[in-house]
Amino acid sequence: MKISAPQNTKILVVEDDAPVRNLVYRFLKQRYEVQFAADGKTALEIFNEFNPVLVILDWNLPDTTGYKLCQEMQKMTNVLVAILSSRTAEEDRIKILKAGADDFISKPFSIEELAVRVEVLLRRGRTVNPPRLVCGQLEIDLMNRQVRFQGQTLTLTSLEYEILCFLATHSDEAWTRQQLIEKIWGWKSNYASEERVVDVHIGQIRKKMAKVDRAVPNFIQTVRGYGYTFAPNARNHRIFSN
Repeated sequence: MKISAPQNTKILVVEDDAPVRNLVYRFLKQRYEVQFAADGKTALEIFNEFNPVLVILDWNLPDTTGYKLCQEMQKMTNVLVAILSSRTAEEDRIKILKAGADDFISKPFSIEELAVRVEVLLRRGRTVNPPRLVCGQLEIDLMNRQVRFQGQTLTLTSLEYEILCFLATHSDEAWTRQQLIEKIWGWKSNYASEERVVDVHIGQIRKKMAKVDRAVPNFIQTVRGYGYTFAPNARNHRIFSN
């Protein structure tokens, strides 16, 4: 199976299991610029020099965990992260995605599934939008993928940014959790645990805003029994682009 993406797209594969690492590396190398590491220390060294747009990261590493490594990388850039793990329990999936991961790939996986998930993640990162959205003291810089609230930059994961950006660009529309997964993750949800992940990420966005101002208006509102909508309370909060 071939993958159809730009040759200069950089992907870092972090996996200590040599057969899995080599399989993923050889496959992705067909179309992408790929480097790999077998431990967290080496991964960070390569990450800083290589500047990948996507990291495919094993959850269990000999010197650290995927949880810690994902958080360290996303403190430096808003890199996309896909976690590989044999853990399938709901609480594990939630913990993995709460770490900031953009996707979760269960082991064992097929190479075809990997190709689709990589393409969906990269397509999400290449989405073209207007350069800026402003809503009161909340500003979303769509060109540089940055969010500022009351003049302070919010450190959002790539997926948190995508959720906020999607809801903000569809202001006053209500979306179910299934619809958000389909629009943002890129596939249809068949499990309640996947829908629960939407709640986790939105909760993280709210917490990060509340750290700046506990009296922050509820930009992302819960529609009871349905899903979420972006509808700030204050009447002078209005979205525009320029």
